[in-house]
Order: sequence, then structure tokens, then C-alpha cells
Amino acid sequence: MHALIAAAFSRVRTVLLTLALVLIAGVYAYAIIPKEAAPEIDIPVFIVNVGYPGISAEDSARLLIEPMERRFQGMPGLRRMSGQAGEGFATMTLEFQAGFDQQTALQNVRDEAANTQPNLPDGAGELRVSEIDLSLFPILTVALSGAVPERELIRIARDLQRRIESVSGILEANLRGDRADLLEIVINPLAMQSYGISSSEIMQAVRANNQLVAAGAFDTGDGRIGVSIPGTIQTIGDVLTMPVRVSNGTVVRVQDVAQVRQTYQDATSFARIDGQPTIGLDISKMAGANVIDAVAAVQAAVALARADWGDAIQVNYLQNQAEDIQSLLSDLENNVIAAVLLVMLTMLLALGLRASLLISVAIPGAFLGGILMLFLLGATMNIVVLFGLILVIGMLVDGAIVVVERAERLQAEGMQRKQAFLDAAQRMAWPIAASTATTLAVFVPLLFWPGTAGQFMYYLPLTVIVTLGASLVMALIFVPVIGTLFSGGGMPLTPAVERTQPGVYDSTLRYMVARPGFAMGLSVLCLLLSFAVYGALGRGFDFFPSVEPERAQVQVQADGNLSVHEADRLMRMVENRIIGTTGVESAYSRTIGSVEERLRSNLAPNVIGTIQIDFTDWRIRPTASAIIETIRAQTGDLPGIGVQVEEQVAGPGAARPVQIEISSDNRELLPAAAARLQALMADQGTFVDVSSDVPVPAPEIRLRVDREQAARHGVDINTLGTAVQLLTTGVTLGTYLPDHADDEVDIRLRYPAE
Repeated sequence: MHALIAAAFSRVRTVLLTLALVLIAGVYAYAIIPKEAAPEIDIPVFIVNVGYPGISAEDSARLLIEPMERRFQGMPGLRRMSGQAGEGFATMTLEFQAGFDQQTALQNVRDEAANTQPNLPDGAGELRVSEIDLSLFPILTVALSGAVPERELIRIARDLQRRIESVSGILEANLRGDRADLLEIVINPLAMQSYGISSSEIMQAVRANNQLVAAGAFDTGDGRIGVSIPGTIQTIGDVLTMPVRVSNGTVVRVQDVAQVRQTYQDATSFARIDGQPTIGLDISKMAGANVIDAVAAVQAAVALARADWGDAIQVNYLQNQAEDIQSLLSDLENNVIAAVLLVMLTMLLALGLRASLLISVAIPGAFLGGILMLFLLGATMNIVVLFGLILVIGMLVDGAIVVVERAERLQAEGMQRKQAFLDAAQRMAWPIAASTATTLAVFVPLLFWPGTAGQFMYYLPLTVIVTLGASLVMALIFVPVIGTLFSGGGMPLTPAVERTQPGVYDSTLRYMVARPGFAMGLSVLCLLLSFAVYGALGRGFDFFPSVEPERAQVQVQADGNLSVHEADRLMRMVENRIIGTTGVESAYSRTIGSVEERLRSNLAPNVIGTIQIDFTDWRIRPTASAIIETIRAQTGDLPGIGVQVEEQVAGPGAARPVQIEISSDNRELLPAAAARLQALMADQGTFVDVSSDVPVPAPEIRLRVDREQAARHGVDINTLGTAVQLLTTGVTLGTYLPDHADDEVDIRLRYPAE
């Protein structure tokens, strides 16, 4: 250590050049380091989805969930497995043990999903495996609204989606609130009966004339000529003129027995912003992209596209993570500036101007050096790193103060400036290193914190370690070397003032030194007393302290087999109570009519919609808790509706404080047990927003088929099922790719709704 310090003092220019390079590189790293709200961590949870249109929830549990459970339960590292079955779909959630290799687990799930596919019934869709990736969570939601037709709003939203997805750093922009295109063939029952044509003939005609035929090629010896047979549907006219039957030279076309129209699929959800119909684009960034730059680029793309829309379209930005990150960065910069000024002022009063300037150099030097190391290690500037940087502000100057104060005193005693700083740095090297090491020893074990929480908090000890390491180098190398460049003497030595009686501190210190056993016993007593006092007066433990949130979410619950339009009417009732509440800046509402979509959004099956509330600036509004209580009071008297309000939660997870799971071999016992548990929690009077994911029985129509009579009439189960589908959702006959669409559009045959 002494030799290293002496070598630095003998190469002053090299040290100063190195410091300049570190500062410049640190500023550059601070400018380009990826900035994001939460660190990107691996969450060992995978979701497997499979669809089977029209299947009942009971059949889904028996035919889809159970085969998947048998295949997945033997996978290595699997910690927990849960399945959810609903009408037309099934979902499996697989949670692996913390620390299990993410890619290995993902590949195992995909392999088992491929092996499970043959065990599923014919008609089931392909098993889709997805992982929970925090980097895919939206960094911004662009909400488009206005008094324009739905088709025009969807066209504008899709055009904006293509623009945004071409922006550098943006992974995808998912549309919310739009409807997929559909080519619908609506049967005319009277015309079909007049021509004596059945629905199966129409289905067969469309399917047979919408085929991609690979006809091959002729080899003439002089060349090769390809042969093509255009057989796919490209326009609506191809469907209208498609022949269904030829009778006595007369051709009956589709247009003679049905109406063909380009429309949208039936609505399964609605979205509004402050009560106005809207289409939202949830924007996700690429891994490692800078959130601030990505959001700025998206806003620039929206501003460019908005010039062609007119004044009828309004744009709102929701859940803007860039604003949160910029606020944290601003707080960090303000804290650094304030710390430098306070250190300079304190040292100016105690040691003089030169010492205060020297010591103040240690703070930005250690910060920029630490940020440079984080950048080289591949870390991002996220909320945990920012907390770590703010945490170490007060610890960065300890070593520099000791070295500079020692050098100033040696100069005051007559030692040369360079020798004084060299002697101070060498003399204090091991004490300062030992002091820094004891601080780092507290944080080093946190680097090996297991589990998801450990991955999230890993950046805190890493930030503290690299920043304090940089402060150690600043205190022992750079600050003393810079000190040799300043002229002037040290602080004057003042003669000691003789005291007739020792002070309180001196007396206490002399007493404790003379009685080490008593001092040790008193220390142990104070330690035990502190535990006892906290146990009696403390307010418990929180993994993450509660902070003033910027937003909240309202979940609206309603029982019954509601249509999406009925659910939307209930959502409007809640919206009208919330809009205009003091402290609420905007309310982004989504009506979710599909149980499958609710489960994908991690919502209970009886949640018919959510309202995302953005609060106004915390400086000019009531507290979030007061606003939430007001919302609960305003919506508590709505009949038949349950309203739950959850504020924004910081940390690696947003799970509820209390979660209770009930299991049984007999599924019929679960609803009663869950209802009893909810009643017990309600009697306690200390629980709010209690929810249950117990499925509520929904009314359904069951057709019991007399198979013997059906066989006499030449009808089987498949024919009956197809006939019912024509009355409900329709029968999908295939797809085609029109010019106005980016993806293939379904062709669906159905009877008219009336």
C-alpha cells in the first residue's frame, strides 16, 4: 500500500491524467448507461396457454388441464404448479425454484408442452409457452381518443403502431381496445331454403376454393416454366362470386344465399380515457434500451404522426416510466450538489478553503468512478442503483477528511507540502482501508442473496461496493496528489487552553476507560434495551417502505354471466364516480369481457374491468391514501358491484400482503370453504379489498342428444355442434390476407343475429 502511494506521488502528471480520464469516462457512462425503472431480473414463472373454442369449463379441466398436469409435474426444479380452466381455454402456471437456470427451465417447459400436444383432444389449439419478463412490461401507454368513427380510430392506431415499432429501442406496441378484422358470411335462411342448399355446402365451397395449390413446373429442355393455380381468396369479390351449386346450368353463388361483409370481430373489451372511447398502445422497450431516450423517441414519433390526424384526436400518455426515472435522477443530482456544498461549508469553517476544495473533489470523483464501473459491469441505472448512490453520499468523504486534516496539521508543524500529503496518505492508508472494509463487509453477503428478491436487490450492494471502492482510491491517491498542487500553509496551531476542571466528555471518557468491564456491560444492556423498546413500540418490518404512489388501480367486480356490454355499463357507473375526484389527473378504464383475458392479466375471474388512475403532482394534492378512501366512499354504495382500490407498490413484486390458498380433493367443497373464510376475515374488521378467485357458476344451455334418434335422421354430434356454432360465434372457414391488413383475417360463416 505504501509503495503504491509513493509511486503515485512520484508520477503526478500520470495520476492527474488518469483522474481526468476517469471523470470524462464517468460523465460519458452516466449519459449513455441504460436507464430503467426496475432492474431486469429472471422470474422463474412460466405460463402455458391452450385454446379450444366452445369447450365448457368442466371439459377444459378434464381434457386439457389434467393431461398437462400429468406431464409437467415431473419436471426438475418445479416448485409449484397451478391450473385454471375456463370456457374455451386452459392455463397452467409453473413456478420453479429460485436459482434454477432460467433457460434450462424454459426449454424443459417447451419440450414437455410439445410432448403433451398429442395427448390433447382434436380441435385443441397449440400449446403456447410464455415467460414473465419485466423488460416486456409497458414503459408507456399512448391513449388515442376522440369523436371519430371506430374504424377511423382503429386505422390511426394501427398506423401509429407501425411507426412506433420502427423506433430504435422499441420492442413492440400492443393495441388495447381495438377489434380484429373479420370477413363475415351471414347466411340468408330464406334464400338458402329456396335453393335447397345446406350450410355444409357453403362451408365446403369456401374451403375448397381457398386453397394454396403447389402445381410444380414444366421442364421443356430449353428452360423451366413454373405453373401456378391462383386458388386463395384475395378480395371480398372472390367470395361473392364463388359457386356453391350448379343445377341445370344455373350457378348458385355465395352472394345469392348470403351477405358478405368486411367487419370486426365481436367486442370482448372496451377502453376509455376520462370517459371517452380510446385505443391504447402499450409500448415495451428492448432489453438494455434507455427508457428516457425510448420514451422521448416515441413521443417524437407520435407528434410527427399527429400532424395528419386533425384536432379531433386527443393523445394522452399514461404510466410514463421516464418521468419517474427523471425525477429520481434529478433527486440524485440535487443530493450530490447539496452534499458538495455542505461539505465545502463544513470544511471551510473547520479546516479552511483549500481543505474544503480538496475534500469536495472526492464526491463527484467517487460517483463518476462508481457509475463507470457499473457501466463496465453491464448494470443499468435503475431505481435500486439510484437508491444505492444516494445511500453512500455521506460515506464518500470520510477517508478524504482524515487524510486532508492530517496533511494540514503536518504542514502547520512545518513539514513540506508534498511530504505532508505523502505522509498523511501512507499513515492513514490502513486505518481508512480497514474502515471502508468493515462497511463493505456488511454489503458483500447481500451479493449472494438468493431468490427473486435477491436478484432485485443485487444492485444495491454492488453500487455501494464499487462507489466506496472508488472513494477509497480518491482518498488515498487522487485527493493527496491534488493537494500537493495547492500552495499555502496548513491550519494554524492554537495553544491548548488549560482547564481547571475537565469537561463532561473528558470525565465520561476517563471513567469508562478506567472501568472496561462496566463499559462493556453498559453497552450490552443498551443493545438489549433497544430490542425491547422496538419490540414494544416498533411498527413491524417492511421489505420495501411505503412511499407516496403516483398512481392506483381500481378493480371492479361483479358476479353473474354478464355480457361485455352489461359489464361496460357497470364500468361506466364506477367511472362517473371517480372522474372529477380531487387529486385524480386521468382515469384509463378497461372493460374485460373474457375470463381468459382476466386470468392473463392476473385478475380474478369476477373482475369485469380495471381503471388505472394517475394522480396529480404530490405537492398540490391530498395524500394517495386520502384519495383512495374518497374513491371507496364514492363507489361503496353501488348495488351489485365490488370495488377494490390498490395503490402502486414498490419493490420486486406487487403481491397482496395476505394470500390464503385452499385445496381439496373434492372440488365441490371449495366454494363453501372460501365463503366461510371470507366471512371470518370480514368479521375481523381489519381487512379491506378481500377478493376470491373461486369460479362462480354461470348459467349455460346444455343440449342432451338422443343419439338413436339423431342416427335415424343421419345427424351426428359434429353436425349438431356445427349448427349451434352457426347461431353463436360462427364457424371459421379459413383465412385470407387483404391489402388493408397486416395479418391474416378470419373468414367466418354464421346465421344472422336476429
